[in-house]
Amino acid sequence: MIPQSPNISHAEGAPRAPGQPVRRTWRPRLSWLRALPFLARPITRTMPWATLITGCLAGTVFLAVLAHAAQTSGWLLDQGTVRLAFLPPVAALAFVPRVPFRPVTQAVPVPAWVAPAGHLLLAVPVLAATCWAQLRIMMRTIPPHTLGHPPAVYPLIAQLTGWCAVTTAAAACAGRSRYADLGGAIAAPVSFAAIALAWHVPVSARLLVGPPATAHGVTIAWYAVASAALALTCVAMRDQWHRYSRNLHRLSSPDHNPS
Repeated sequence: MIPQSPNISHAEGAPRAPGQPVRRTWRPRLSWLRALPFLARPITRTMPWATLITGCLAGTVFLAVLAHAAQTSGWLLDQGTVRLAFLPPVAALAFVPRVPFRPVTQAVPVPAWVAPAGHLLLAVPVLAATCWAQLRIMMRTIPPHTLGHPPAVYPLIAQLTGWCAVTTAAAACAGRSRYADLGGAIAAPVSFAAIALAWHVPVSARLLVGPPATAHGVTIAWYAVASAALALTCVAMRDQWHRYSRNLHRLSSPDHNPS
């Protein structure tokens, strides 16, 4: 009696032969674009509003207290004080791109980067309002009839934008590693270290700190840093989940044969 193979077609999900190439199925983009309006509510609910608003309020209240002390004592707030007060919002931004239920979001027919991208879009107005409020607090400490012109504000805005972009890139890269649960705790000190190096290393200080750099030079340099950091963020968000941990697990498994 000759055994016969079962009549199963490859279209019904039969296992492929060892030499058969894998055919990649491409998901149409319009299939998940139609789902974007339905994702607005879950993205808004999973947004870390408490962390972001607490960081923004902490920096703004700190600057307001210093402004009140400056008005009573007669000294002026400078842009360095605004940079110091903007560090808490930058630290809070490090926790925004993280998605708490990342393995669940990969099972739905929507790209995994949609949720963190939505969180970042929601954080932009909050950070912009915080920056505007802190600049207004600084301007109120300047007397109306002060001799000379105050320093330009647009280099400061460029610096704060670059800080936010660097922090977002660090959080996105940490979120694609095996330390994803500690993404914000890793991204915040990494971004602070990058800011400190940019300020104190002579090579970068010539381009990113004014003086010696001019106001236009500082603005162009920080917006270039922000553009590069945003490009790195886009690449990191499209990366696979825990790719490095899977590779380490595969290399450390006893069944792995290097040959």
